Amino acid sequence: MALIGESSAQLALRDPDIRLMLRVRDDDPTAFAEMVELYNHRLITVLQHLLGRPEEAEDLAQEVFLRVYRARKKYRPRAKFSTWLFTIANNLALNALRSRQRRPTVPLNTRDSGPLGPRPAEQLVRERDDQPGRRLQQQELAGIVRLALEQLNERQRVAVILNKFEDMNYAEIADVMRLTTKGVKSLLSRARENLRQTLKDYIYMDNEAPALEARDDDA
Repeated sequence: MALIGESSAQLALRDPDIRLMLRVRDDDPTAFAEMVELYNHRLITVLQHLLGRPEEAEDLAQEVFLRVYRARKKYRPRAKFSTWLFTIANNLALNALRSRQRRPTVPLNTRDSGPLGPRPAEQLVRERDDQPGRRLQQQELAGIVRLALEQLNERQRVAVILNKFEDMNYAEIADVMRLTTKGVKSLLSRARENLRQTLKDYIYMDNEAPALEARDDDA
C-alpha cells in the first residue's frame, strides 16, 4: 500500500515493476513482453487455484494482460504494481466464477496435480514425518489441498491464495479485495480454521503438529 502523500516517482523508485509498467505506458517495444514473461506463470498459478480449471486460467491470464495493455496510457502508480495487476485478475476471476454458478461443475481428479505440480502441498502444509505409514504421495496430497481450497467461500479462497502463493501482506490483500486490514485478518483466520477442519485427517497446518503428537521440546 502506498504511503500517504507518496508520489508516483517515489513509488517507481521503490518498485521495479512500476518502472516496467511505465515503460509499457511509454510504448517501449520490449517492455510488455518482459512483463508477460515476469508475471504470466504467477497469474496462471493464482487463477488456476481460484478457478480450478487450467485452460480457463490461461485464457483469463491473457485477458488480464490485454486489459493492462489497453489501460497503459491511463496508468498512474498508486500502489505496488503487483497489487494493481492482481486486483484486475481477482475481479475477472470472480466474474468468471459467478457466470458459471448455474452451470454443472466437473469434479477435480485428486490424482492429477496439473501444471502446478505439488505447489499447494508445499506452501500450505507439511507431511507427518513421524507417521510414514500415513504419509501421502506429494501429488495426491496436492489434489486434496486443492479440493479443500475449493470448499472455502470465494473471499476466503482469494485471501488464502494471495497470502500463501503471492506472499501479500494484509494491507496488500485489503487493497486487492477492497477490504480493511482487520477484515482480511478475520477472513484469513476463518479460512485457516476451515482448512484445518477439512484437512485434519491428512495434514497439519502452520507448522503445528496435533496435540497428541507434540514432543516435550515443543512445549
